[in-house]
Amino acid sequence: MRRTTLPIHLLTHGQRRHSDKDKTKMLNNAISIVGLGSMGYGMATSLVRAGHVVHGFDIAPAAMDRFVADGGTAASLDDAATASDILVIVVLNAAQTEAVLFGPDGWAKNLRKGAAIIACATVAPEFARTCAARCAEMGLHYLDAPISGGAAKAALGKLSIMASGTQATFDAAAPALDAMAETVFRLGDEAGSGSAMKAVNQLLAGVHIAAMAEALTFGMTQGVAPAKFVEVISQCAGTSWMLENRAPHIVDGDYTPRSSVDIWPKDLGIVLDIAKSAKFGAPLTAAALQQFLAASGSGHGGEDDAAVAKVYARNAGLKLPGEV
Repeated sequence: MRRTTLPIHLLTHGQRRHSDKDKTKMLNNAISIVGLGSMGYGMATSLVRAGHVVHGFDIAPAAMDRFVADGGTAASLDDAATASDILVIVVLNAAQTEAVLFGPDGWAKNLRKGAAIIACATVAPEFARTCAARCAEMGLHYLDAPISGGAAKAALGKLSIMASGTQATFDAAAPALDAMAETVFRLGDEAGSGSAMKAVNQLLAGVHIAAMAEALTFGMTQGVAPAKFVEVISQCAGTSWMLENRAPHIVDGDYTPRSSVDIWPKDLGIVLDIAKSAKFGAPLTAAALQQFLAASGSGHGGEDDAAVAKVYARNAGLKLPGEV
């Protein structure tokens, strides 16, 4: 079983889990989720499977209609806001998060006092701290809760969530966290720590994708076919989770976006902004960022982030699988 039953005092800085008895008590919470993209949709359906009443919102009406067909509950934004115990925000960036919460049609002014906000976008730690303070002034709990695991794990309710916030915030958010995540890392009592950890993760993830693309195309110059690269390197010390997950997309010539190239200029840009403020040099991050910028500038921004390999292939005069 993936759920643990460790005493809660042993999980303060690690996983947050609930017994079956506890989970029964949590069912039928009213939860709204804003952002029904590749990650948000899986998270929303995981909430439905857990027995919650879930309202889903997205700028694409078709995504909302699909979600209702899959078990979501239709409601107006105002009605959902006033009814919701928990709001989950799964949007692209800080600007969208702020608009969802505090814009002209912002949720914060309509949520009932004591409601929990689970903010999942990759943002700078200072932005998370500012949002938490603004929400606290309105009687709301703000959980700084970046996510990792990809669309497949989101659909299975097996995400990893890097979260920080007060004990009361974790308690209020617990029903949704339990449905959406396999692992919830408690990283501190104040917002910002979760986003700091996500920045560390994104540094590694972005560099690993770029390094995978560089290694795969370098291998091609030496007669190593991409399929053979995956077969061998995935079993050797040079492997990484990103290599094993993304390199098969190149082998298949399939760049359907699970996570797009254009995610990385934003995320690695955040990493470099934080590094600059800390007077910390991050040359590998900067080099990876340039490759993603080159891929985006070449028209691949909306493709799967494995398409960064196309930059290396083009510069070396190589043809990747599926290219003519």
